[in-house]
Amino acid sequence: MGYTSERNTNSAPQPPQLGVDPGHAQSAAEKPDIPAISGIQVLDRAVYILSIIAARPHNLSEVCEETGLPRATAHRISVALEKHRLIERQADGQWTAGPALAELAPRTSPRLEEAAEHLLPKLVEQTKESVQVYQLSGFERLCVANAEPATGLRDTVPRNTRMTLNAGSAARILVAWAPISLQQAVLPTAAYSAAELERVRQTQISESVAERDASLASASVPIFDSTGTMVAALSVSGPVARMGDSPAEKFGDALRQTAKEIEIHL
Repeated sequence: MGYTSERNTNSAPQPPQLGVDPGHAQSAAEKPDIPAISGIQVLDRAVYILSIIAARPHNLSEVCEETGLPRATAHRISVALEKHRLIERQADGQWTAGPALAELAPRTSPRLEEAAEHLLPKLVEQTKESVQVYQLSGFERLCVANAEPATGLRDTVPRNTRMTLNAGSAARILVAWAPISLQQAVLPTAAYSAAELERVRQTQISESVAERDASLASASVPIFDSTGTMVAALSVSGPVARMGDSPAEKFGDALRQTAKEIEIHL
């Protein structure tokens, strides 16, 4: 019997279809009024504009034509997306996908998966607890690899589980090395502070006890690629009674050693 981890398993939303704003030149027959999918009009419009620009570059006139939005509305939303670096202007003035999209996406690597497959079972043997590898995915963390003891009470986190960035030791690692814009978005509701993230960057280890789940504790370390970029968080987690008051102290050496071995593969 394993612990069930909190997670968001919702599938990725499809681009919304937008109707015509009142006063737009096109008729309702040309652009039928289709209900927004979230009920938050400005969000649906922004996601739709982002999705069409990510598919191929668009200028403002093309955005208006494809969405049916008034020019002022399309321009205001597109400029906001540009300020968040989700889209950017090319030399010809067209908007294209911006660098923030890549920064928010998980950096998957066959080598990371291969290393995890071989090394995580060894870490389970050392710690006698469940272990996971998480990567940043938008404003969530995604479990991309895991291993756990064959028997006994344990923290079960299935692969492809999505979890919050607001709490947990792995969240601290991922947010500590994330872009400043993501940190600013997460910190107001997080169980940790900017000062704690600075300590995590200095010590390169984090821990949480009874934070995300009152029965669980964990410790995590970063995994870096050959360029020094943090690409994932390696975690060990289990019942508070076994993990102790300081999981980082108890499992730090084993976590760091395994992280170094994974980095060799990268």
